Amino acid sequence: MTQGTDADAATDTATDSAAGRATATAPAPALDTDALLDDPGIRIVVCCGSGGVGKTTTAAALGVRAAERGRKVVVLTIDPARRLAQSMGIDSLDNIPRRVSGIDGESAGELHAMMLDMKRTFDEIVEAHADGERARAILENPFYQSLSAGFAGTQEYMAMEKLGQLRARNEWDLIIVDTPPSRSALDFLDAPKRLGSFLDGKFIKLLMAPAKMGGRAGMKFLNVGMSMMTGTLGKLLGGQFLRDVQTFVAAMDTMFGGFRTRADATYKLLQAPGTAFLVVATPERDALREAAYFVERLAAEEMPLAGLVLNRVHGSDAARLSAERALAAAENLDGVGIVDQTAGKAGLRDPDDWSVASPEAEAVTAAVTDPDLSEREDIEDREPDPEAATGTRTVTEAASVEQLTAGLLRLHAERMQVVAREQRTRDRFTALHPEVAVTQVAALPGDVHDLAGLRAIGDRLATGSAPAGAA
Repeated sequence: MTQGTDADAATDTATDSAAGRATATAPAPALDTDALLDDPGIRIVVCCGSGGVGKTTTAAALGVRAAERGRKVVVLTIDPARRLAQSMGIDSLDNIPRRVSGIDGESAGELHAMMLDMKRTFDEIVEAHADGERARAILENPFYQSLSAGFAGTQEYMAMEKLGQLRARNEWDLIIVDTPPSRSALDFLDAPKRLGSFLDGKFIKLLMAPAKMGGRAGMKFLNVGMSMMTGTLGKLLGGQFLRDVQTFVAAMDTMFGGFRTRADATYKLLQAPGTAFLVVATPERDALREAAYFVERLAAEEMPLAGLVLNRVHGSDAARLSAERALAAAENLDGVGIVDQTAGKAGLRDPDDWSVASPEAEAVTAAVTDPDLSEREDIEDREPDPEAATGTRTVTEAASVEQLTAGLLRLHAERMQVVAREQRTRDRFTALHPEVAVTQVAALPGDVHDLAGLRAIGDRLATGSAPAGAA
């Protein structure tokens, strides 16, 4: 077992133990998202969490709700799937905030939306902090182009740069940020520091050393350094790669300190009282474990946490029927009408041998039978049914109802097992962090693709609408 696996197992064990100790404690406080959105002191809301938990939908729904409650809002998304543009009726999003039409309400404000263009944001920084000739040299540099397009941490760093730019414009009274779709929620806080450390110069200074040494010794040092740090990349690119780095460093020399300064300033902005973090998760073990890590990290960094949004929570309107009882009833129904015949094969019982139909079968029959069928059909015009005369069709239909009922009972049992597992998972999180306010959103049958769907999500966020049987 690896060290990471050991750590995860230890975390799960500690979490289970804490959940067991907290079974009698009060539930987590409710998260009031409307109060959060209505608070004029809140200027930034950051939706964070691991990938695939619904951050984009949550950010967009909050933006629509805040705008329709009177605020001037901009939603910044970093999700490359472009779902935000589709749901808001915008053909495309780019690095410029676009006005969203269709915002309703008597005191409706405004809603703008934009999608982070990582490379364009980097280019804008260069153009803003370098003169024309130097900026052109940087933008055309191959090393810069690779750095701005895909260096680890660039997306998260540029998200913070864009957040700082939006806040500095003071054009909106609420900025909602959808953080990058990282595997780990912590990448949003860690990556800008990593990129800042890179631009501070240790890696670049090492690459610059061969040029300062010159001659064969310099090239020998280059080969060793590149072999250590970039393997085959240094062997393939060699001197050309070094020259690109030299040109880049020479042009960017006066800008390196600015990256670190702005990153630090945005980090302090995230710590300010006007910022609120919403951790988004699904009621699954891995997602809530990431959420727990992020909650602890926010506390350590003294960043303000508003609460947890628990997405895609399952429930049932028939929660009084437990999974165990549903499975037992399904097994009983499986045995109805099946006997061993003299030929040694299984077959349907004779109609006279049928016992009174089970309550479950009667319920399904009542649901699928149309009492007005005889009034809408001309019985006299129907062709005689030879099977009906022998009773075979009656037996077959009855068996089908029993089989259908058994299948429905099994589906219900599976749903109740999911509900129970999600509740246990949430209880573990609450046991570790009882102070974290929670709102939960019932799982929807389909994707959200328009403003009406975003309004529905906003309503659920505001009311903490748990599905039936989920609590």
